[in-house]
Amino acid sequence: MTYYVTTPIYYVNDAPHLGHAYTTLAADVLARWHRRRGEDVWFLTGTDEHGQKILRTAEANGVGPKEWADRLVHESWQPLWEHLEIANDDFIRTTQQRHTDRVREFVQDLHDRGEIYKDSYEGPYCVDCEEFKLPGELLDGEGEYAGQKLCPIHKKPVELLKEENYFFRLSAYTDRLLAHYEAHPGFIQPESARNEVVNFVRQGLQDLSISRSTFDWGVKVPWDEQHVIYVWIDALLNYATAVGYNENPEKFGSTFPADVHLVGKDILRFHAVIWPALLLANGLPLPGRIAANGWLLVGGEKMSKSNLTGIKPQDLTAHFGVDAYRWYFLRAIAFGQDGSFSWEDFSARYTSELANDYGNLASRVTAMVGRYFDGELPAATVDGEAERAVREGLARAVAEADRRIGEELDFQGGILAVFDFVKQVNGYLTEQQPWKVAKDPSEEAAARLATILYTAAESLRAVAVLLDPVMPETSGELWESLGAEASLGALADQRIQDAAEWGGLPAGATVTKGAVLFPRLS
Repeated sequence: MTYYVTTPIYYVNDAPHLGHAYTTLAADVLARWHRRRGEDVWFLTGTDEHGQKILRTAEANGVGPKEWADRLVHESWQPLWEHLEIANDDFIRTTQQRHTDRVREFVQDLHDRGEIYKDSYEGPYCVDCEEFKLPGELLDGEGEYAGQKLCPIHKKPVELLKEENYFFRLSAYTDRLLAHYEAHPGFIQPESARNEVVNFVRQGLQDLSISRSTFDWGVKVPWDEQHVIYVWIDALLNYATAVGYNENPEKFGSTFPADVHLVGKDILRFHAVIWPALLLANGLPLPGRIAANGWLLVGGEKMSKSNLTGIKPQDLTAHFGVDAYRWYFLRAIAFGQDGSFSWEDFSARYTSELANDYGNLASRVTAMVGRYFDGELPAATVDGEAERAVREGLARAVAEADRRIGEELDFQGGILAVFDFVKQVNGYLTEQQPWKVAKDPSEEAAARLATILYTAAESLRAVAVLLDPVMPETSGELWESLGAEASLGALADQRIQDAAEWGGLPAGATVTKGAVLFPRLS
């Protein structure tokens, strides 16, 4: 079976910001990690291009909605994912026929099963969320919005809508959803998010309006083309349509459902309530896990264009580099919790952990092999307690990183486990003082020096494998400078579970001092 991981499909009303990139980076590292385990992986991302919000944004820019979506996808979204080295297997757009045809079939099937009926509805609607809101959720407006009710997420006035729509019998799935949550406590993560969803569902679910009739930018309801399918139903179904629902039974059977849906916490209810209910109604299996990441905060405000705190990822990669960018957000913020971003924090962590701890270790080791052994990695012949401690530290780091990242989605914890090992190797060199040992002309000292430098280089070989899912460019540079490319083959062929097998880097490998992995910040 395929390990199937997804991001949300992102709304193309504007260019992507750090919040979008954060979720996508987490999914990319998770997918790369499982590929490193030797598993068959399918990593899906894409864009959500229908709905009233897209229509209004396109009109405000003087173009049609499809032209607007094309422009954003080709000029902003896909180029950014390429820039950040996002290794997705597929990129789905909800305007593609492979998606729209299957959405119509899925909804028709629900209708044929008696899960959909027609009725009228009136209520407050947030266009930015593309969601009807409950009155109790709304905020009282102040200042320019005094006397109006606001969306609690976007802080904008909601609109009072009254339409005759088609409804999905969501209320019928209250008990089945609660039973599933009870039987599968890890279905929704983190625990705080799970508790919020469970409490929401326990209050009783209302039937869901799944069509709109006041605009036509969307997938037509197959039995009544005066209506378009509610954009969230359209969007959620991408997880099925992208892997062959009703089109490629073999692909669908080996891939669906997703092992992990990574989503922002503001869209958790759609994924943890509506999506599984739709699957239950259509007799399809439920995903393994829905993991909600927290918000990125700047000055205490959620990162978003509407709050004017949106920062372009390219602003940061131009200063720190792409690999450091990939590393920072997953290392600095515990996945599932809100986290604050600042240039000062990024700069401090970059200098301390990347430049000083990791980059300096790589520079010192490769330089000493070049200086003392003419760039040829020596054999380790004098094994002692210090070397055994390094080997044991590596075994712990591999096991902990694999568990935390591969199983628990604790990216921060996994990265810290690797960097704890980096610090251990730095401490090993400080204690063994190879620069002093090199001054002793005896054969015993030469053997000791060879063992110290082999131990450090072999440790770096393992670190390159472990950090490759997070920082692929610098890991590749380190791999090459250690001579591993020629002696062990491509880094892409290395397995996480084999990283702790000591002795992978053979004596005699040609070690070169390459470019500084993490240059000092200007």
